[in-house]
Amino acid sequence: MSRKRANGTVNGTVNPTALRILLIEDDTDARDALAALLGLDGHHVIATGDGAHGVDLAKVENPDVAVIDIGLPGLDGYEVARRIRALLGRSAILIALTGYSLPEDRQRAAHAGFDDHIVKPVDPAELSRVLAKLAQERR
Repeated sequence: MSRKRANGTVNGTVNPTALRILLIEDDTDARDALAALLGLDGHHVIATGDGAHGVDLAKVENPDVAVIDIGLPGLDGYEVARRIRALLGRSAILIALTGYSLPEDRQRAAHAGFDDHIVKPVDPAELSRVLAKLAQERR
């Protein structure tokens, strides 16, 4: 597990929209890049490459958002989402991170409990927009 935390600041200013984000992505390079990107936006990021460990972290960390790769080995992203949703209810925003973009893929993600669906490779601006939109909807 890698653990990266931002201090809630961007360029020395406090980010009032900073979120606690659990990132579950098995590709080390993608996980590190996304964690860094989210940290630069002032978010607090907890990252792991394992689905079962991600569920355990969700219990302890109680994230605002979980960004979950669908294609995880072992416990796949759909099952991770179902388990996190069962643990945290609607208090956490769940975002599917996947290479699958067909309408049925989006529907399957929604049925598993995801709030949104982002297709890889991740567009940083799209991820920021989705996080802001979902956070605003929850307030």
